[in-house]
Amino acid sequence: MGSSNTFRLGGRDWPKVTWWKMKGMRFVYLTLWAAMITSATNGYDGSLMNGLEAIPSWNESYNFPSPPILGLLAAAMSIGSMLSIPVVPYVADILGRRFGIILGCVTMLFGVAMVSIGYRIALFVVGRIILGFGLGIAQECSPLLVSELVHPQHRAQYSTIYNSLWYVGSLIGAGVSYGTVHIEGSDWAWRVPCLLQGIPSVCQLIFIWLVPESPRWLISKGKLEKAKKILAYVHAQGDEDDELVNVEFEEIQQTIALEKEYEKSGWSELWSTPGNRHRSIILISIGFFSQWSSNGLISYFLPKVFELIGITNGTTQLQINFILQAVNVISATGIAFFVDYFGRRPLFLTSTIGMLICVVAMTISLATYGEDNHPAGNTFLVFMFFFYIMYNIGFSGMLVSYSCEILPYRLRAKGLTLMFFCVDLSLWFNQYVNDIALNAISWKYYLVYCVWVAFEVFVVWKFYIETKGTPLEEIVRYFDGDTAILGGQAATEKGRILAAQVEEAESKTVTA
Repeated sequence: MGSSNTFRLGGRDWPKVTWWKMKGMRFVYLTLWAAMITSATNGYDGSLMNGLEAIPSWNESYNFPSPPILGLLAAAMSIGSMLSIPVVPYVADILGRRFGIILGCVTMLFGVAMVSIGYRIALFVVGRIILGFGLGIAQECSPLLVSELVHPQHRAQYSTIYNSLWYVGSLIGAGVSYGTVHIEGSDWAWRVPCLLQGIPSVCQLIFIWLVPESPRWLISKGKLEKAKKILAYVHAQGDEDDELVNVEFEEIQQTIALEKEYEKSGWSELWSTPGNRHRSIILISIGFFSQWSSNGLISYFLPKVFELIGITNGTTQLQINFILQAVNVISATGIAFFVDYFGRRPLFLTSTIGMLICVVAMTISLATYGEDNHPAGNTFLVFMFFFYIMYNIGFSGMLVSYSCEILPYRLRAKGLTLMFFCVDLSLWFNQYVNDIALNAISWKYYLVYCVWVAFEVFVVWKFYIETKGTPLEEIVRYFDGDTAILGGQAATEKGRILAAQVEEAESKTVTA
């Protein structure tokens, strides 16, 4: 393994670089936010629904929606994302990562327009479904572009920060709702938060053109010259003869070529080999765990949860939500800079064990709360904040970054789609069922999550592996062992044999 001043690629150590001292890298990293704020759009929606439920004029406009209707309104976004699943991997693989972001943003703007028109439940639901459809496309293409474009040294930090920006959007949403709730007697109290959901998409459509396309996607389409030029621009100040750029280019090109030649890329590939079954277990579990750790209760039904501890004032609820989102921003983005220091597996284990302790404590607090038992309510609030810090250590940023890096190129878009499908499925369940369950059995619903999070600890301990300090293409070794297909200087034995076969076949063709 490399020292603190080096990173590994192609089986050797390379000196680390300082991104702000390299012109091309500096420009791309400063404009890469145009891809990364997709996650913030998603986070804004979480706070938006909490905020709308606490705004009197919104409730009046929609005739005080019943719990089932509230569940449908919240779940509509996830339904739209699930409907995009048949489309997403083909958009990403055929049309490109950057085009997928553009298509997703345009679709989301149509959804924002319908939601903001207002008054009819049907229109609001359809608008959120369209929003979810666009988000489903953009939220997959964005992390693919980020992880496949940045320098190997920075992949873990940038791809982990990507999903952590969910909380930036959530914080903005909480602040907007808290501000507009004071617009009394006007529909603009809820229309403004709905309209502002379109601002990130507008910004992305303007600035995404400054971000280069994924070199890996370009190589897969045979655009080798353009791909190498981008690699050189981002990683070596435009020097196409740079040794690192050539090692990267050779490893990526040969690995993708071998995958195309000898591997399938259909959906069945996700479970056709032991290595891919292992990947699928991680993808499915991380998708469900990210939403079924009791965080779904607070993210979308915070007012209902607060009622269990006697906090019924809408302004107070929005104040606490705003503070919570600020803590989330700091903890989620902060841990992203230490992913390569601590490693993925220790962070996931710390996260799940910490969440289990907090969920048990919150359940006990709810069980002992009474009208005169304010300490129990305060204890719940304290552990709610600690719960989110524990959650953010593992599942905020690494939900996307870990899912991306464990997949080979040929399966990256489909595997990420599988993970997001599990996220959407769990969100749909949470948003439709949680409100009903809270109304039916109150605090006892938390007992379900105590058992579930204990199960999460076991799965993480059993299946989640360490990928710290390993280049993107070379992670296949951990899952596929000797059967892994990897080209370039770090090629596996199988990769070298297959590469030799391809070279021999090409030489015979030329001779003939």
